[in-house]
Amino acid sequence: MKVSGFTFLRNAVLNGYPFEESIRSLLPIVDEYIVAVGNSDDETLSRVLDIDSTKIRVIETQWNESMRDRGFVYGQQKMIAQYQCTGDWAFYLEGDEVLHEDEVEQILSTMQKYDNDKDVEALYFDFYHFYGTAQQVGIAGYRRAPRIIRNTIRTIAPDGLFWVVMDRNKKGRYPKARHAGGNIYHYGHCRSVEKMNEKLRRVRRYWGADHEQFAGYGSIDPSEIRVFEGSHPKVMERWIADESESEFSIDPNYRLTRRDRRNRFRFWVEERFGIEISKKHYQALDRL
Repeated sequence: MKVSGFTFLRNAVLNGYPFEESIRSLLPIVDEYIVAVGNSDDETLSRVLDIDSTKIRVIETQWNESMRDRGFVYGQQKMIAQYQCTGDWAFYLEGDEVLHEDEVEQILSTMQKYDNDKDVEALYFDFYHFYGTAQQVGIAGYRRAPRIIRNTIRTIAPDGLFWVVMDRNKKGRYPKARHAGGNIYHYGHCRSVEKMNEKLRRVRRYWGADHEQFAGYGSIDPSEIRVFEGSHPKVMERWIADESESEFSIDPNYRLTRRDRRNRFRFWVEERFGIEISKKHYQALDRL
């Protein structure tokens, strides 16, 4: 069994991504690591090249600045990297996502277990979306998503976050998946406010939007926040101490939106009936 890792990056230093930590967390699992590095205004490329691993293969790319439709340029860059993968499995990890060293062996074991089971097209993970600080998580968004795809099936990535299987020429579907046996630790929403502002200033245009000043993480319904009671990957210790936000407070003037009220009802249903009903971009074989 051969495993390919892949990701895409651009201005990852300026935008506050823990991309070096992310890459290092996945290296023990993969046989090769494809990194598509877009033309940047910082030292993203040199810092990727400085990571001491012969597994890493860098592809320098040019982003399509005219593509401003719902972030599709992210999907383009994801596919550039994925289509260079030569493994049986392709493991996608975004530049602000990290694996825990205690879970690496189980994830690898799961890939080995299902390597010859062609019904399993992908493996999905539970997510910790750290929000505001690294001591708490937000639960309103997706909580499970595939990050490993079988590299012998026809897939596209119309969005950076998910895959569509094209087993028919004109109609796609989400991949059939089983749980990978691990978690993804997502730190994108606890980077410093300064770095978040810089990131939004640079990327919002790819969603056809103008940048609005980001004042902080406090404009949120407090019912979305939960205390994180686990442990962080060891590779993240320096980044959390030096580059993440350490303080968080709710904006007292924040007013609940319709979305907030819908989410509150969803949280109540989940707690009342012990189910998890966040949006899924896969078909779970575990429940079939």
